[in-house]
Amino acid sequence: MSIADSRLQFERPIADFDERIARLEAGAEGSPEAREQVRALRRQRNELVRQVYENLEPWETVQVARHPERPKTSDYIDLVFDDFVELHGDRFFGDDRAIRTGFAKLDEQRVMVVGHEKGNDYKQRIACNYGSAHPEGYRKAMAKMRLAAKYGVPIICLIDTPGAFPGIGAEERGQATVIAENMFEMSRLATPIVCIVIGEGGSGGALGIGVGDRVAMLEHSYYSVISPEGCAGILWKSGAYAEQAAKALRFTSKDLPDFGVVDDVIAEPLGGAHRDHHQMAASMHQYLVRAFRTLLRQPIDELLEARYEKFRQMGKYLERLEEEETATTAGQ
Repeated sequence: MSIADSRLQFERPIADFDERIARLEAGAEGSPEAREQVRALRRQRNELVRQVYENLEPWETVQVARHPERPKTSDYIDLVFDDFVELHGDRFFGDDRAIRTGFAKLDEQRVMVVGHEKGNDYKQRIACNYGSAHPEGYRKAMAKMRLAAKYGVPIICLIDTPGAFPGIGAEERGQATVIAENMFEMSRLATPIVCIVIGEGGSGGALGIGVGDRVAMLEHSYYSVISPEGCAGILWKSGAYAEQAAKALRFTSKDLPDFGVVDDVIAEPLGGAHRDHHQMAASMHQYLVRAFRTLLRQPIDELLEARYEKFRQMGKYLERLEEEETATTAGQ
């Protein structure tokens, strides 16, 4: 599927510009006036794209995060890392293709890559269960992260899931328990961990590989306790209210840094990561190199203490606001 075939509703004005530019380019050969007109239209089109994507509504951000052409974990493995060697299985039940794990190189630094995989076509998406992992996927992730920690190898987690698979089989095999165990074990792994939300960051399925020393998100991703449709189903008993739920959840990159949920936001190319995979991969590469340059210099005991405190502070958001209001009132 091409980008032209998967235009989002709010991108229609951009699509109109693209069509006009394509028509002009087809007849622009040997015509300086037509070429100048094409350049002017491109400038106007780029300005429109910038304005649209700087002012996305939360539900529109969800649509971008789910865009079929958005880069997946497999794309970043190819574009960001070298010498990827995939590791399979949880040594307990099976190999869940919704989570990929393996050793790789980030420049000259050996790393362990763990990430949700959605797949790039229909066949792959079915095999990967659209990025919704089973317990064996999270057990696989933890087994490989423990292996990395044993050899002092830093860990990179790429989060992209609507949520862990909620089926009966997954629950029978301990879905909730294994996610909780992953969060606990990640909090004390003696190696640097960087987590990046690359698309959807839904519920416990995201948290199962989301505890790290640095937690970042791409500009047009979302990170939430529940999907908009799930929230709408609980509050309004209908998924038709997903747009209102998205606004209420405040789960975009405009909100989460202020809440202390994420540390950094990685800018996306003009018009979203789906428009330029290579530029997005280059930005992620730069971010990871900078992050590990700092983290690898920290003593492990300080790293673990900071990681623990980072996540312990998240639940104190409202309490902190109340304390600040009380201090302000007392000062008056």
